[in-house]
Amino acid sequence: MSDIPKTMRAVVYRGVNDLRVETLPVPRIGDNELLVRVAVCGVCPTDIKKIHYGTVAPPRIFGHETAGTIVKIGAGAKIRATRLKVGDRVALHHHVPCLKCHFCRHRAFAQCETYKRTGITAGFEPSGGGFAEYVRVMDFVLPGVVKIPAKNSFAEGAMLEPVNTVLKAVKRLNLLRGDNVLVAGQGPIGLTFTKILELRGVNVLATDLLASRLKLAKKFGAKWAALANSPQVARHSSLDAAIIAVPSDSAVTQALQLVRGAGQVLLFAHTKRAAPASPSPTLISLVHPTRSSLSPQRGEGLRVRGETNRPASYPLTSPLHAADHAPFFDFASICLDEKDLIGSYSSDFTIQDEVARLVFSRRLDVRPLLTHRYPLEQTADAIALASKPTEKSLKIVINQRE
Repeated sequence: MSDIPKTMRAVVYRGVNDLRVETLPVPRIGDNELLVRVAVCGVCPTDIKKIHYGTVAPPRIFGHETAGTIVKIGAGAKIRATRLKVGDRVALHHHVPCLKCHFCRHRAFAQCETYKRTGITAGFEPSGGGFAEYVRVMDFVLPGVVKIPAKNSFAEGAMLEPVNTVLKAVKRLNLLRGDNVLVAGQGPIGLTFTKILELRGVNVLATDLLASRLKLAKKFGAKWAALANSPQVARHSSLDAAIIAVPSDSAVTQALQLVRGAGQVLLFAHTKRAAPASPSPTLISLVHPTRSSLSPQRGEGLRVRGETNRPASYPLTSPLHAADHAPFFDFASICLDEKDLIGSYSSDFTIQDEVARLVFSRRLDVRPLLTHRYPLEQTADAIALASKPTEKSLKIVINQRE
């Protein structure tokens, strides 16, 4: 390997919507740690949320869908046991659970305190670091390092983490071959859901507000495709499950109505918590019902109002789905019809080998999802596009060395 420089370029988060390209020291590593030269890092909505809303304190270097080349290895028995070596092309996982705590025993890995620690950094508070030229990989996330086969690209390696989150979510559903499942939203994540479900013998109803995305969904294996606000969707009233891959409350309500008895609705994109000081009207009307929040007529269900008191920076209406106003749902149907409303968040490193086989074999070919590549200096532009996607944009990556 070439000599490692003393300094590197990195995109530093300095405050809300404030990203700066700066020169920083290359991270130093300790025993049982790796130094990886970043080749590709994907732009993830969770990082966009932090940048736009300032949910974490600066300074930080984001980017966690990372692939690159090992350029230095620290001493130690733990690192020797991995059989990793300088020159290996690798994909990284920034979260690895302890596998021993209460949450891990229940396979709720994202709730594990060890998992919540970020084990990859380019400097400052560890935050992934993929928007930099080099990252330090700490010892406790070594089990998450995956070698990239020679035939596969760094970009395919960087897609392991987002694909992992999708497969983890699919495994939360009690699906059988031949079942019918709605996937609401056909962005890069929704399309990945559609393909993985198709590979498992599931019939997918894909919805989106863009006709072009529906054409893509058909190519990714959807049996049916319909505009989200079309009457066609309501004709599918015997679904076994629904996956909500857009942060739309109305899509959730629609899905709960469409799934049959014992059906499941899985939330994947509702990742922004309501402000603690401003409980939603939905919660207020459930805890303190009034004549304005409950129908006065016998036999009518509960009308749940949209969360109109969200911060102004969080749009009430998803760009991908219909307006979220006054959705109606009778919650007794969850009890009487035995429906499940569940969530899935982040990845599960215990399935990483299965994910790697899926991606590297190209049974799930992620390459058509990769529509835009930006150099490190244009990371702010990449994030701007990812936060307001166009009809032609899907997965956006920062490309340094492919």
